Amino acid sequence: MKNKLLTQLEKLRPKFNQHIKNLSKTRYLQRSKIFNFLLSLTVGVIVTTVGITTDWATTGTGTLTYKTSWIGNTFGSGNLRVQNNIEAMYVAPDGTVYTNSHWDEAGMEAGIYKDGKVIGALGDTHGWSRGGGKAVTANSKYIYIAMTQGSRGKTNEDYPPEGTTWHSVRRYDLAGKPAPFPNGRGWDKSMLITSTKSEVTGLATVENELYVSDFATNRIRVYDTDTMKEFRSFNVANPGAITIDQQKNLWIIQSKNGGKPAKILHYSQSGKELPQKIADIVEPTAIAIDHQGRLLVAENGPRQQMLVYDIKDKPTQVGSFGSKGGIYAGVPGEVRDLKLYGLTGVGTDASGNIYINSNGFNKSGTDLRKFSPSGKLMWRSLGLIFVDNADADPKTDGVDLFTKQEQYLMDYSKAAGKQWTYKAYTLNAFKYPQDPRLHTSPDGTFVRRIQGKPFLFLTDMYNSYLQIYRFNPATDGKIAIPAGMFVGTNGDKKSIAGKWPPSQPKQGEWIWRDRNGNGKFEKNEYDTSKDYPYIGGWWVDSKGDVWKALRTEDGIRHYPLQKIDAKGNPIYNYSSMEKQTTPKIFNDLRRIEYFPQTDTMYLSGFTVDHPAFGDDAGVAGSEIARFDNWSKGNRTPQWRIVIPYDTTGKREVSTAAMSVAGDRVFAVTVKTAEVYVYNAKTGAQIQQLKPGPEVGSESGWIDIPYGIRAFRRSNGEYLVFVEENWKGKVIVYRLAG
Repeated sequence: MKNKLLTQLEKLRPKFNQHIKNLSKTRYLQRSKIFNFLLSLTVGVIVTTVGITTDWATTGTGTLTYKTSWIGNTFGSGNLRVQNNIEAMYVAPDGTVYTNSHWDEAGMEAGIYKDGKVIGALGDTHGWSRGGGKAVTANSKYIYIAMTQGSRGKTNEDYPPEGTTWHSVRRYDLAGKPAPFPNGRGWDKSMLITSTKSEVTGLATVENELYVSDFATNRIRVYDTDTMKEFRSFNVANPGAITIDQQKNLWIIQSKNGGKPAKILHYSQSGKELPQKIADIVEPTAIAIDHQGRLLVAENGPRQQMLVYDIKDKPTQVGSFGSKGGIYAGVPGEVRDLKLYGLTGVGTDASGNIYINSNGFNKSGTDLRKFSPSGKLMWRSLGLIFVDNADADPKTDGVDLFTKQEQYLMDYSKAAGKQWTYKAYTLNAFKYPQDPRLHTSPDGTFVRRIQGKPFLFLTDMYNSYLQIYRFNPATDGKIAIPAGMFVGTNGDKKSIAGKWPPSQPKQGEWIWRDRNGNGKFEKNEYDTSKDYPYIGGWWVDSKGDVWKALRTEDGIRHYPLQKIDAKGNPIYNYSSMEKQTTPKIFNDLRRIEYFPQTDTMYLSGFTVDHPAFGDDAGVAGSEIARFDNWSKGNRTPQWRIVIPYDTTGKREVSTAAMSVAGDRVFAVTVKTAEVYVYNAKTGAQIQQLKPGPEVGSESGWIDIPYGIRAFRRSNGEYLVFVEENWKGKVIVYRLAG
């Protein structure tokens, strides 16, 4: 009914417009108040009717309409949402889950979860040189977390001196407020300083005693839980996570030391090492005692399971939980209830319910699950996204979305925030240990179909590189296989510091291609060159050609796709690279998007007419320009538009990123995260988008060069993906076409 009415209105519009023109030729009607009233009334009725029939949220511009949604976080707004990562976890007998992590962008390093909800957060863990840590425990009165406190210069309050960091235990009440104690340190006297050399790596309590792993001194320190005075200490080499059994003895993870594998050691409360130990676990990352007195161990090696040990005598494995092989069992990468990946926390409540957190690899994001004693998934809390953006698979018309490590399935008929289903984790840390996602921090995603085959391209915050991934469902399921990589030059030094990747050229830029298909960087797989070092942006067009914008006069590099090799990798090389001159209007080129079907180029950067104020390397510039017939040599813009940019040096107004889809150009600002929508044919601004009530009408800053990505569906609808780093999600705008 709605669509029919809109169609009828569209058919009537030309006649209506002509009728108005004819009427307006009459001078009397031009001046008539009655005519003006009738004209306004008629237009108002049509606008109102269209507004009702479209059933979309209005923007206030009266031209286009949109809705706001999101992906990647169970909760889309508010201060209580799933944190970026959970690096430590303690489960209380009543099922309350206390967590800790080194960093959360919105300041929720330590959270409190129950019944699938975030019910609280520990305050004052963020900012003022503070951060969380990798240990947490609680008793009936207090929560204890590992945290760090850095110096703040000269201040009247209690902070470390310059160049010093406190590694401490901070005490909170069960509501999440700091709980000071006599002789406590820090501005509110709630911190117990344990070291200035290394962080606290384990915490546990029994009765009135708090046990602390002091990694720096290879000691376990024991404190009074109320007064926080030290009772005693004893030696344990490389102590990590601690749990205390029903006999009040300690089980301690001993971290890897050089070539020695990790172990789980057994100690009495007084510090006597007991003979029982577990030495056949590849990578234990977390331990807990269940309601039956058994030892639970997070095995983060290839098994990716929670192992269960009877510890009444000699520790004996009596069970396991989760699919053997974790996320890589069955169809590799496919998300299933019992498939775990990157375990960081295990525990049970008094009823035997099981809690497990998976963080993925290289801190992919929080995946906290509760299972019944029989293994049925009861709830799941997801916080999968941090400094990332999404793109749509063109073959599935926006139903399949990809971020740098995850794949989502969308159902746009559902309510905001309920449209996405987490379908796959695309990184295999065991089969492809040299995957660049394990060694770098990519954050901008391009999904392309090249010759019908899917590829994933990733960039980083500084435009330093472009990573390329292929897919082979027959051999690797849902995994994105490392296929290639472009890396910019770093002057006379190696492009990427450190030991990874192996065999990289000693200087200059390079292209890597996985010639033998094993996902490893090997000596004969590099193509090298030397070029201008300052990259403005990357682009991959629909044919699979790679484009690079450099911040110089001859600043465009075109790498035509040569072919796809026998292993499925796209071939690019420097011998076929084309250098193209930057149009004269630009003196600092930043972003580039080329569309071969129409031979249209869109460029952004700072121009001669609107130069940069200072050198903010992360922004898109001051203008966007469109060039038609680009391949024929045209460098005269069809149009050019001034976008929000900094003119004061304070960066209060600037544009972070642009994206072109269909007949729209989208640009998003850095601090306000507002999306400006332009007509791609004329350059005229059409609309302005802001985060809607579905996401609390809020967003953090846009931190990445590709913080916006747009896609036009076959029904004309636009999907606009915007990075939302602050609250750990990707905002999705849906615009009526």
